[in-house]
Amino acid sequence: MNEIPVIQRVIAILWPSFITAGIATILFTTAFDPEVIFVDYDVTRLGVYSITFFVFWLLGAVTAMTTCFFLRPCSMVNKQNQNAD
Repeated sequence: MNEIPVIQRVIAILWPSFITAGIATILFTTAFDPEVIFVDYDVTRLGVYSITFFVFWLLGAVTAMTTCFFLRPCSMVNKQNQNAD
């Protein structure tokens, strides 16, 4: 069977989500001032940028993992289920 290496699958998920998180952070922090949104918290502007970037990266990674999960052929899923029984 022609299996894709694990590191290649991990990079295929993390790299696009990294780029998406960067773009989403730029758009979000351009539209909304972090100091106004997080006025009740003692977080610097750089801290808010970092937090929003990692939140967007996590959301992008979860979305990419879900897409990769649903791209698996049905025959592979059925074969794994039959082997588990």
